[in-house]
Amino acid sequence: MFEFQQYLGFLLFLTILTIGFWLMIFLVGFVQYWLGGSIIELIKEKKAKRQQDKEE
Repeated sequence: MFEFQQYLGFLLFLTILTIGFWLMIFLVGFVQYWLGGSIIELIKEKKAKRQQDKEE
């Protein structure tokens, strides 16, 4: 059967794997949020510039 050190190693492996998995999900969500906000701001700036050019 397993010895205590092998059990601790397995738990450490699962902990690191789980932390990496949740970190990946967080970063993917954050990057999508960041890109979406940047694109929306870019569209707003272009729309405001077009509006300003039409007024002049």
